[in-house]
Amino acid sequence: MKKVLLIVSMALATSLGAQFFSSGTVNLGSTGMTVKLVTSPTQVTITLTGADTSYLGIGFGNSGMANGADGFIYNSSANRDYTFGGVGVTPSADASQDWTQTSNTTAGGIRTVVATRSLTGGSGDTAIANAAGSIGIFFSKGPATALSSGYHGGGNRGYATLTMGSVLGTNDLALESKKVVLYPNPAKETVNFKNIDKIKSVDIFESTGRKVKAVKMDGKEINVSDLNPGNYYLEITLKDGSTSFEQLIKE
Repeated sequence: MKKVLLIVSMALATSLGAQFFSSGTVNLGSTGMTVKLVTSPTQVTITLTGADTSYLGIGFGNSGMANGADGFIYNSSANRDYTFGGVGVTPSADASQDWTQTSNTTAGGIRTVVATRSLTGGSGDTAIANAAGSIGIFFSKGPATALSSGYHGGGNRGYATLTMGSVLGTNDLALESKKVVLYPNPAKETVNFKNIDKIKSVDIFESTGRKVKAVKMDGKEINVSDLNPGNYYLEITLKDGSTSFEQLIKE
C-alpha cells in the first residue's frame, strides 16, 4: 500500500510540474494578527487576519519602518502596496500597486484579507523566492482602519520570522501519519475523505497558488463540480491544529 501511495504521489507531483512552499499560519504576538505566505513558481499569496476595526500592516525585512522598507498594509483605502519612510512617518502607497486583493471578509470581529503578486513584485518590492528558507517580517495594527488614524502603539507591533517549507516534500508523510485520504482522484463532482472526523477545514488552491475555495467540513465529501478542469492542491487543516496537503486532479 505504501508503494502504491508513493507512486500516486510522484505521478501527481509530475503532473503539477511545480512545487509550492508555505509558511503555515503564524500568530503575530499580542496583536491578534496572523499571516501566511504561500508561493508557487510564479506568484506569492498572502493571507492576513486581524481585528476588523484596525489597519493591518506587514513589512518585509528586519529593519522595521526604515526608509525604503517594503510593506503590505490593509487599510480603508484601495491601496495595499506601500513603502515606509522611516519611524514616525506615515507609509506612502506605491505608484504601482503590485498586490492584487482577491478577497476581504469579516466574521466575529476578525478580518481576513487575501492578496497575490508576482514573486519579484515591482520597483522597490521585496523579491520572495519559491524555495525553502526564512523571511523576516515586522507587523503592526492601528487604532482604526484608516492609515491616517495614526500611531499603532508600542504593544501593537513586533517582529517575526516566517519559515517557508515545501508543500509537496512533506505531503505524503503528513497525510499518512494523520490517516487523511481523499478519493476519488481524479474527481469530477465530489471528493470524499476517510477519517473525516479529523478534519476542520479544507482550502483549495490553483496550481498558481491562488486560493479558489474554502470549505468548512460538515459531511463526508466536498463538491468540486464548480472547479475548472486542472490541477489543484488542498490545504487540509486538522482539528489538532496541524496542516496537511494533498494534490487533486479535477476532470
